[in-house]
Amino acid sequence: MSGAGRTADAGHGRLGNVLSGLAVAVGCVLFLGGFVWGAVLYKPYTVPTDSMAPTVDPGDRVLAERIDGGEVRRGDVVVFTDAVWGTMPMVKRVVGVGGDQVACCDKQGRLTVNGESVEEPYLPGKGPASPDAFEASVPKGSLFLLGDHRGDSVDSRGHLTDAGHGSVPRKAVNARVDGTAWPPEGFGMLAPRPSGFEALPGGVSRPGPLALITTAVTGGAVLILGGAAYGPVVRRLGRGRVPSGV
Repeated sequence: MSGAGRTADAGHGRLGNVLSGLAVAVGCVLFLGGFVWGAVLYKPYTVPTDSMAPTVDPGDRVLAERIDGGEVRRGDVVVFTDAVWGTMPMVKRVVGVGGDQVACCDKQGRLTVNGESVEEPYLPGKGPASPDAFEASVPKGSLFLLGDHRGDSVDSRGHLTDAGHGSVPRKAVNARVDGTAWPPEGFGMLAPRPSGFEALPGGVSRPGPLALITTAVTGGAVLILGGAAYGPVVRRLGRGRVPSGV
């Protein structure tokens, strides 16, 4: 090989090493930064029952964004603890907020909020939104919560005779579920906030940054692996090259 060719190869090698090192450095920032960001904003919970199926199955490990109860909107799947309901954290969907009149069912078997029928695509099957008719007034500063599996969920309907008419205080909520982390086949974001609640006052909440965090961690891992693999791959390719004549 001529001197010029060797110089060019050396130059390409140095540039490749610089770029691979930069890829690893950026990857580490994204990977570690994403993990730290996620640990600060999110907390994992295990769902013990099928009351939220098929949205969340029993045994699923969910990731819930730490929020204040004042941020909750209708349609959110939240984690809360209320002494009247028990000592364990529970996962349910918010269908009513303070001042709402929540009832079931209309002539089409749908839930109604303030007289407005709400489409709930997350419910299993094609039956009514609740096997048992009910009606409740939600006190100010409180939330009315139901499981998605209405035929097998202990929720606000079972506490209608309580002082809060089945509702829980907003301050009982400490997180909002954004996605499922385990099992692997169920990994991913929850379905978008149900559009059936968008037309009601207050609308629906925006998704948290979980998708962006996941992208940062995944992208960081790809850059780290790609950058680290560059050197061994180039050396192996170099050993396999047939030397040209001088």
